[in-house]
Amino acid sequence: MENIKYPYLPEGRTLLHVPEGNKYMEAACLVAKNESSDKKTSTGVVVVNDEGVILVGAANKSALTNDFLLKTHKDWCIRKNLKIPSGQKYWLCPGCASSKYHAESHAMLKAKKSKIDISNCDVYLWGHWWCCKDCWDSMIDSKIRNVYLMEGTTNGFNNSNPINK
Repeated sequence: MENIKYPYLPEGRTLLHVPEGNKYMEAACLVAKNESSDKKTSTGVVVVNDEGVILVGAANKSALTNDFLLKTHKDWCIRKNLKIPSGQKYWLCPGCASSKYHAESHAMLKAKKSKIDISNCDVYLWGHWWCCKDCWDSMIDSKIRNVYLMEGTTNGFNNSNPINK
């Protein structure tokens, strides 16, 4: 396995990878495509228990709700224009999803609100190649066991990468 330098990874944790075509990753992809309001960088998560049952799914959301502003944000993001790395300084751009709107944190919150026990479950994240500190914190607090990404996403998961369907 290659030594990947993630922007953030908590001590004692790792990101695991599954091949394209994995049924849970495909489910996370569908969640992203159907539920994400951030069309610039859509991400989706499913939380899966030991029996292989998807308990909850969530997508990232944009703080912007106006269609014109959402479309404009794709080309005029202040964080993008200033080349600010992913996971940093969300407060600069109202169109960028703060960590509370990330798919991972959103799924943990949905499970908690619905009183779904997701302890010792696995998370499948489609649409990104790492998890920010706040998302890791919410998953650790929820006692998530493993986080899976799709193979090949460590080269960057973006709109120009062919792996981002």
